[in-house]
Amino acid sequence: RNTVGNIPMNWYDDYPHIGYNLGGKKIPKPLKTDELDNFLKKMDDPNFWRTVTDKTTGKEIVLTDEELALIQRIQDGNFPDASYDPYQPYEDFFTREQLITPLSNKPEPKSKFIPSKWEHKRVMKIVRAIRNGWIRPRVEKDAKPQYYLLWDKEGQQKDHPMHIPAPKLKMPGSHEESYNPPPEYLPNEKEIQAWIEKDPEDRALNFLPKKYQNLRTVPAYNKFIQERFERCLDLYLCPRQKKDRIQIDPDELLPKLPKPADLQPFPSSERIVYKGHTSIVRSISLSPSGRWMVSGHDDKTVRFWDVDIGRCIKTITFEDSIMVVSWCPNPMVNLVLIACGQQVRIINPALTEDDKAKTNVTDEVIKSIPISSSQDNSAKWIMSDENSYNTGERIVIKCSNNVDCITWHNKGDYFATVHRKGGNKSVLVHQLSKARTQVPFKRCRGLVQCVQFHPNKPFMLVATQTYIRIYNLVKQQLAKKLSSGVKWISSLAVHPQGDNIIIGSYDARLCWFDVDLSTKPYKTLRQHKMAIRSVVFHKCYPLFASASDDGTVIICHGRVFNDLMQNPLIVPVKILRSHTISNDLGVLDCTFHPSEPWLLSAGADGTIRLYS
Repeated sequence: RNTVGNIPMNWYDDYPHIGYNLGGKKIPKPLKTDELDNFLKKMDDPNFWRTVTDKTTGKEIVLTDEELALIQRIQDGNFPDASYDPYQPYEDFFTREQLITPLSNKPEPKSKFIPSKWEHKRVMKIVRAIRNGWIRPRVEKDAKPQYYLLWDKEGQQKDHPMHIPAPKLKMPGSHEESYNPPPEYLPNEKEIQAWIEKDPEDRALNFLPKKYQNLRTVPAYNKFIQERFERCLDLYLCPRQKKDRIQIDPDELLPKLPKPADLQPFPSSERIVYKGHTSIVRSISLSPSGRWMVSGHDDKTVRFWDVDIGRCIKTITFEDSIMVVSWCPNPMVNLVLIACGQQVRIINPALTEDDKAKTNVTDEVIKSIPISSSQDNSAKWIMSDENSYNTGERIVIKCSNNVDCITWHNKGDYFATVHRKGGNKSVLVHQLSKARTQVPFKRCRGLVQCVQFHPNKPFMLVATQTYIRIYNLVKQQLAKKLSSGVKWISSLAVHPQGDNIIIGSYDARLCWFDVDLSTKPYKTLRQHKMAIRSVVFHKCYPLFASASDDGTVIICHGRVFNDLMQNPLIVPVKILRSHTISNDLGVLDCTFHPSEPWLLSAGADGTIRLYS
């Protein structure tokens, strides 16, 4: 016998004994058998099914027939003792006979015959409360029917504080509903056909007016049951309660913005239209002085314009369509980058005799570039042949994928190209002075759309479909990641001070980022109705613009304050609508004049327009 008592036996799992006997000696654990032994024992031993293990001693006990019968009775919900009869005769311990004489013959007390003084005081207190009106008798209310028509009577629910009367039917009053309307109200065949082609919810009338000679010839209304059903729905779905509205003046919700007249100067009217192209104008760029403009088109030509007079000075024809043109920001040289297909061509325009000195300086800079030592798998630098040299072409950079975007560094020595189908070589950084091409990223996260260099710091901004990543080129690490919240980014621009960014998206949104404030947009503008193709900041004035496929260019005033506690002031000031939409394309590119508050835009209608 194990004397450990009623305790959990798992306490002895780590010991060789299972408890103690009456003499205080340890009871050793029996040998454990594995599953194979249990299976063999089950097959060989006929009493295996009635064998149980005693947890206190670990021994196996074979249950007898009496014990099995006891267990069976307990499981069936019967009494354990088989000899116990729960329906044995009931023995009445008390007599059922009523005695005639009481148990005591004590006379009644006098207090039962005298009125109670305390009950009299209680009754008088209630009578006084009724006379003074403190206690009022209950008035039985008229019993309401269990079921009633909700809108049967107008005043049935007027006792409710938020009662709303039932919606009333529209009264007939138009001449169209007459059985004999005037002739001018009868539709003709075109109007009948147009009424049939419209959806039922877009029709002004849910029937066609017809004319009958008299009331006897008017047929039965075929939509009577449908209108009755809709009337029932109106009553069923009508709101039963009023909702309190907050009384707010709508003008107070609008931000207090300055008047556009107080934010001048900004481009407000069209001054010059540059014509000459026969197809879509993809890209435009201005020289650092603002005198010349270069434009690239789908007609495989690049044209150089005089900005002030609108005259085409020079035209160069290429083999592929022009995707991007970009003028070098260095005012000491005269270089233009042209992206056509998988090539980037570096051109010295040599437009007029006045720029002959700058043209010679540019040629000397190009001759000092070590082209022969530049051989890279990502891009190859090649000097142009004699025929191309006469047209102004100096160097050709051959890439492995189509060039979709070109961005210059402010100093004019580095420029970056974007190849959206380039994989890990989607972004290439080229150095003009050494004719060297670098791949800054071993792996590009997402589909790169465009890149920009920071104007003051050694940072590069890379825009993918939904994110803008800012990389520190010196430390070669990610500095910040901005979440745009748009579906697809199309363009990117950096403020001249470098602390603010704007992006345009194909879902017609323009987002302003304050890099020091948050990683999410500070403000989102939704003035455009179609995809935004280009966004740009002015270098001198607090202006930025966005060009869209809806044929408009929106000019906004964007002032950034030196006080870090004050948010930027963003005010839309002008919408320019001069371009026409062609093949679902509107304005594809726009750029500001370097020193004047002028804007130039390029559209799918084959024109370039100057606004001042």
